[in-house]
Amino acid sequence: MLNVIQLLPDSIANQIAAGEVVQRPASVVKELLENSVDAKAKSIQVIIREAGRNLIQIIDDGLGMTETDARMSFERHATSKIRSSDDLFRIKTMGFRGEALASIAAVAQVEMRTRRAEEELGTLIRIEGSDIKAQESISCLPGTNLLIKNLFFNVPARRNFLKSNSVEMRHVIDEFQRVALANSEVAFSLFHNDQEIYNLPAGKLSRRIIDMFGKSYREQLNQCEEQTPYVTVRGFIGKPESAKKARNEQFFFVNNRYIKHNYLHHAVIGAYEGTLPEGSHPFYVLFIDIDPSHIDINIHPTKTEIKFDDERSVYAIMMAAVRKAVGVYNLAPSLDFDSDVNFLSGGRGARPKDGSADTPDAAPKPITPSWMSGTAAPASQPAEKTDKPQPLRNESLDTAAGRSFDMPSRKADVPPKPSVNNWQALFEGVSDKNPKKETTATGDWLGPVSTKPAAPMPTASTPEPVSEPIRIGSRANQREEVAPDMVDDEAIVQVQNRYLLAPVKSGMMLIDQRRAYERILYDQFHASLTKRNGSSQQLLFPKTISLSPVDFQLALDLRDELTSLGFQFDELGHNTFIIRGVPTQTTGEKEEELFANLLAQLREDTGRLKLNRQESMARSLARRSAQRHVIRLSVPERRALVDQLFASANPSYTPGGESIMTVLSLDKIAGLFALK
Repeated sequence: MLNVIQLLPDSIANQIAAGEVVQRPASVVKELLENSVDAKAKSIQVIIREAGRNLIQIIDDGLGMTETDARMSFERHATSKIRSSDDLFRIKTMGFRGEALASIAAVAQVEMRTRRAEEELGTLIRIEGSDIKAQESISCLPGTNLLIKNLFFNVPARRNFLKSNSVEMRHVIDEFQRVALANSEVAFSLFHNDQEIYNLPAGKLSRRIIDMFGKSYREQLNQCEEQTPYVTVRGFIGKPESAKKARNEQFFFVNNRYIKHNYLHHAVIGAYEGTLPEGSHPFYVLFIDIDPSHIDINIHPTKTEIKFDDERSVYAIMMAAVRKAVGVYNLAPSLDFDSDVNFLSGGRGARPKDGSADTPDAAPKPITPSWMSGTAAPASQPAEKTDKPQPLRNESLDTAAGRSFDMPSRKADVPPKPSVNNWQALFEGVSDKNPKKETTATGDWLGPVSTKPAAPMPTASTPEPVSEPIRIGSRANQREEVAPDMVDDEAIVQVQNRYLLAPVKSGMMLIDQRRAYERILYDQFHASLTKRNGSSQQLLFPKTISLSPVDFQLALDLRDELTSLGFQFDELGHNTFIIRGVPTQTTGEKEEELFANLLAQLREDTGRLKLNRQESMARSLARRSAQRHVIRLSVPERRALVDQLFASANPSYTPGGESIMTVLSLDKIAGLFALK
């Protein structure tokens, strides 16, 4: 019987290992940067060409290597950081498994120059596909200079799976940012195609954050620090008002190693409870210092995942540290316990200045809101008589509080006016100013309730009024038949500015207002991108916006698509644009926030969803713009929204697959009132 099991050649084994360690150019940058940091470098320079496809060069001034060490560094499982199994539980350095250089050399052309400071000559090694082509002594600067050329040159299938240069470069910048944040005492610089992206001098962590993300972060940084015998938490958190929709500015470091940990992220979000808008994520850079024996970092090839032996304790300490920082810097709304919000103070009903004795008249008086000033007195107080009904007070609470709230006394012979009729004062003057308009009373969640006979329906010659807030399209371009089983064209009720209720033959149709806008806006944006005919609203005063290098590169790469949507912008220096126009569907928003948040959302969607550019951009902008449409709609606006929703190709679901509407059948409604 023939033997079928045999050892793999080193070249094939290294390519298999490279499949886990070297997934893209950013993986190479990460491994080499960590090696330079472990070599105690004080200055590290990164040079990239074509997003790392053609060249990745890392130059450092670290310790360097001897000729023997330089040769051994390319062997599998060769490391300077582990001598026994016990060392696995005391690891504080970055690369330690001895796979990085061997894996990189298996799929690229590598050239390394290295020299120790105390030696006169250095070493040059050239390797292609795990084969050593040259090894000789040369004259070079102290430290290490590594060139990685033509990544995946011998694995074309892997090279074909790389994304566009803009996507790959964003991943490179992400890895660069993580290493640079974790080592603020080291100077870093990054160049792409001879263009400087970052030049970060050595300094404090706060300086590194500002240099990396921009001067605007200076105002939002707040220090966070908590020390315990088990773990120490330190770093900076951002203010709630600076939180963003996209989750791409959150950084955890354990013993200076970047990690991803949803459990700890939940602890940080919990500490911000009550201060963050829904769906927003705060900025934070938090470091966790813990004894290496309490963690396991060797559970993933990229070492970005980690296990704690006591995650609950770390969770509690993290939440307490962030919550303390939120309170210390007054990031959360605070209560004033020194003043009584129910009574006047100071000059509003306070004790007389002459120091007279306490009397019922001198005691603090409760503030009466303006909307109660015309109603009857509370049951616990005797009703007072007045000569005429108390006029409605429309002044603000602060203005009204400055005067006396004592009601004038009535004459004994004048009977009090029934308080049940005081509601009419709310609408005094409305019918006089607009005699032809019907008087309406708006409830908490119901639409307008008519108090007069409804006006006749407009004829064909009468133009239908269209209110200002809705600007997503014209009803004239939509199909006339909206829902085949709609009962009453005008019987659409709005609930809490979020839902629309419309009676249908089978029961009641419930529509999510925000999701309906998202579907309509998505169709319009996608059509603009496909036909490249998006309309633009020119800005009277152009806006200047400074972006991070990642977003700046993304905007340049997506310039054609952004222009098709209706954005008009020009470069204005380093990482800066001037915005001259925005899509007409987004008027009313802050142009700088719209542009920056769209780019951030695109970065998140590109990495999470397998979509093309047009699909991802239309989804991101529609989701962003739909947030501002959770507003009160008039009856014509509700009808226009339903019209355009049913004119869509898929009115039942959002682009992300969320349900837009549901129908409550008569049987289901009857079941809600059934006796239990």
